[in-house]
Amino acid sequence: MTDDISVSGPAAAGPLSAVVARVAELADRVGARRAEVFDVPRLSAESGVPAGVVAELLAGRAAGDFDLQARFLWRFALLRETRLKPDGRRYTQQEIADGAGMSRQQAGALINGDRRPTMEHCAAIQRFFKVHAGFLTAEDTDALAAALHHVEEELRQRHSARSEQEPADAAEPTEADSGTGSGEGPDALERLLQHHGVRGIAWRAAQLPTDKHRDTVTEWLDMLLENVKRSES
Repeated sequence: MTDDISVSGPAAAGPLSAVVARVAELADRVGARRAEVFDVPRLSAESGVPAGVVAELLAGRAAGDFDLQARFLWRFALLRETRLKPDGRRYTQQEIADGAGMSRQQAGALINGDRRPTMEHCAAIQRFFKVHAGFLTAEDTDALAAALHHVEEELRQRHSARSEQEPADAAEPTEADSGTGSGEGPDALERLLQHHGVRGIAWRAAQLPTDKHRDTVTEWLDMLLENVKRSES
């Protein structure tokens, strides 16, 4: 299936290339149109990457990236335009300042480009608008790859639901047939992630910046598991 949007050619190197290929394959499996899964306006809003750059990167062409200051200004403006209050209005400078723990003058200087943001500024603004860490600063290829990971997760859920609805015409393979007596093998982790609904947890843990952060998540999960076992006993 190759309608609407082409994702072939010399795709961008690194994680973006890999996730584009996986999303395209999953789209074919669930019968989704490329225009649906590679929705440029949606990916632009979710990644903070300008729509024209998204289209170029999806087509496998290099696109000029902004410097850090220009990237911050573009994405901050995008947040103000797309992440609105419940009444549909934009947040005021004062509301952003209060929510991000800075003065109104600081917020105004950042919005107008009169002051370069610090990492603390970026983190506070990202928390206020409830977007992931790095939204304001990630390079375009990394930001687009992160947005496509969410599309990938949605497609995997659709594929899993579709597979469960299909009649079981063939018998389940035996352990001898699969050669995985204890469930081990190259696809064992993939099946575990897919059938137990933990791919999202694994992906989010992978985005944490250090092993210390990931160890903290592991400790939380261990505590949760212990509480569950205790309540069931």
